[in-house]
Amino acid sequence: MRNTTLDLTRRHFVVGAATAGAGLSLGFSVPFGGAQAAEMTPEVNAWVVVKPDDTVVIRIARSEMGQGTLTGLAQMVAEELECDWDKVTTEYPTPGQNVARDRIWRDFATGGSRGIRNSQQYVREGGAAARMMLVAAAAQEWGVPASECTAEKSVITHQGSGRTTTFGAVAAAAAKVTPPTEIPLKDPKDWKIVGQPLKRLDTVDKLTGKQVYGTDVKFDGMVNASVKTSPVRNGKLKSFDADAVSSLPGVKKVMQLGDATVAVVADTWWRANSALEQLPVEWEGGDADFSSADFEAQLEEGMTAETEFIGNKQGDVDAAFASAAQVVEATYRMPHQSHACMEPMNATAIWTEEKCEVWCPTQNGEAALAAAVEASGLPIEKCDVYKLHLGGGFGRRGVGDYVTQAVTIAKTMPGTPVKLIWSREEDMQQDFYHPTTRGRIRGALDADGNLTGIHLRISGQSILAGILPDALINGLDLAAFQGLAPSGMNPRLEDQTIKYTFDNALMDHAMRNPPVRPGFWRGVNANQNAIYLDCALDEFAHAAGRDPLEFRLAYLKDSPEAQAVLTAAAERSGWGKNDGLSRGLCFYYSFGAYTAACAEVTVSDDGRLKMHRIVAATDPGYAVNPQQIEAQVQGSFVYGLSALLHGEISAKDGLIEQTNFDTYPSLLMEEMPDVETIVMPSGGFWGGVGEPTIAVAPPAVLNAIFAATGRRVRNLPIKDQNLREV
Repeated sequence: MRNTTLDLTRRHFVVGAATAGAGLSLGFSVPFGGAQAAEMTPEVNAWVVVKPDDTVVIRIARSEMGQGTLTGLAQMVAEELECDWDKVTTEYPTPGQNVARDRIWRDFATGGSRGIRNSQQYVREGGAAARMMLVAAAAQEWGVPASECTAEKSVITHQGSGRTTTFGAVAAAAAKVTPPTEIPLKDPKDWKIVGQPLKRLDTVDKLTGKQVYGTDVKFDGMVNASVKTSPVRNGKLKSFDADAVSSLPGVKKVMQLGDATVAVVADTWWRANSALEQLPVEWEGGDADFSSADFEAQLEEGMTAETEFIGNKQGDVDAAFASAAQVVEATYRMPHQSHACMEPMNATAIWTEEKCEVWCPTQNGEAALAAAVEASGLPIEKCDVYKLHLGGGFGRRGVGDYVTQAVTIAKTMPGTPVKLIWSREEDMQQDFYHPTTRGRIRGALDADGNLTGIHLRISGQSILAGILPDALINGLDLAAFQGLAPSGMNPRLEDQTIKYTFDNALMDHAMRNPPVRPGFWRGVNANQNAIYLDCALDEFAHAAGRDPLEFRLAYLKDSPEAQAVLTAAAERSGWGKNDGLSRGLCFYYSFGAYTAACAEVTVSDDGRLKMHRIVAATDPGYAVNPQQIEAQVQGSFVYGLSALLHGEISAKDGLIEQTNFDTYPSLLMEEMPDVETIVMPSGGFWGGVGEPTIAVAPPAVLNAIFAATGRRVRNLPIKDQNLREV
């Protein structure tokens, strides 16, 4: 862990917070957030600060966790601003400032591949409005109509006289211009920055070690904390012997948090965690009789239970199966998965009776602020959260449990900076896990090999029932049908609808919830749904004696975008080529994007899998930065293939059995296939990238394994399975 010392005094962050509602940029990146704040420089508007030297500071409300949102959003603001990209830097506004300014930056949440697509309109308007104000300020200075002036690369030119000035020279005057109410945006065909494979703005700091993550935060007089929560879900803290460790070197405090957690505070984290490991603790209660093996029986029971929640119903499925010439059935299983962020949960908090401040990596700054407010006992105007780049998020850092703990500890030590870091074991055993489900899918084929009916039963856990029960609709978890729901079923699912056209279809969910808390995990339910649907279609195609590509295309007849990406991936890979490689396909639509993959594999005589290459094609509507899209596809494949090959969280006697990367491994470099990405934006809509792409790699590999061996792998993960055994 780096030991980066921050130049931050108490005065810096008190002054910064005090000016937050005043419209100045002083303190906006207290203490960090890409660039240091433009001290004493008036902002042009909420999105743009221009310094006298023409440096442009673009404020980014969404979180950067490696996915490139920071750079992509900056590109969109800069495009409309017409600034010099080489002089662009960024900073995070705080959620407290957002509240104080009537949520001027709107949504701080980063998830669901919505960071760019759900904010692209208003951030572009922010850049365009700032440009119009800068131009208006220059025009006023020259005494000419603004319509006679243009802006390009941070230079404003009066077309009639040829006079020029820079953004930095008129920024102070621009800040006093009345913001425009009508803000026209560029036609995409005129984009010069958006759509270009520009280098990411955060890469250099990461490579040089300058980038500060949550675990790097350091203040003078800071203490460190480690926590342990009942390892048995819903268990309680019965007792602990603080005296047994209080005299150990560096230990400052041993305390209880809530009814299930104990914390040790020391001068260093290593001493805090070492003392915690030696602390005599007794737990009681909880779901100690729960084991994953027991829950498997509940999942199996759900396979044949009466229909509970229907997510898609078309035509007459019963009639289709009654008249079928052939019925094909398969059951696939997806286990629990951990987020396994490289950077464990952490937060640093300082509490006084007048102010509570938190520095942390978070996917939802406003949720982190809410957690801080509740734990601090202070009104919201006395609290704030300073976001840091995330060392991995994947959905886990949308929850603020670690913020609550840090503030609760800090409240017992007024004025003392407290940095809480979870151990790797705590991080893995106290996760919000990707849900476990089974999918049984049946296909009715006629004598000509046409699919006349399809029934998918999903049995298993509901994320919404576990953490957002108010989002259920009469008990139905619509999110369970990502990529499976028909258009028009619910406005919130329009970016998750099914693109295959089936005359007779039934897709339903038997909800079975174990005492293992679920959470949003990169790709969410599209991960297993893509396996259930697409692997089944592959099975149906082979049973019908038809080419799997042609078979899929026939049922994508109403979606030219879907046909285009699937065809592109297949053709680039060499579908049908006889070159010693076995190929498998997958298409899936989720998070508003069309994505396909073609995997190339071999399986040795002793059953060892080698993934050689995966060709991916994606149509997200618009490609803000093609280079970032390629990186997103590669990163999502690492995550998805890690789950396919190795990932499984299991419980026994109420305890999570996996505690670290030795028992929950990630994909090795030697296992990673080459990834070739075809970015083919068709325009007219805004889709996601990082989450829709993760779903297609595992099914494509599973289908390729069948092509290589004639064997279907339906029970995941693949580890320890000999792929040549029948």
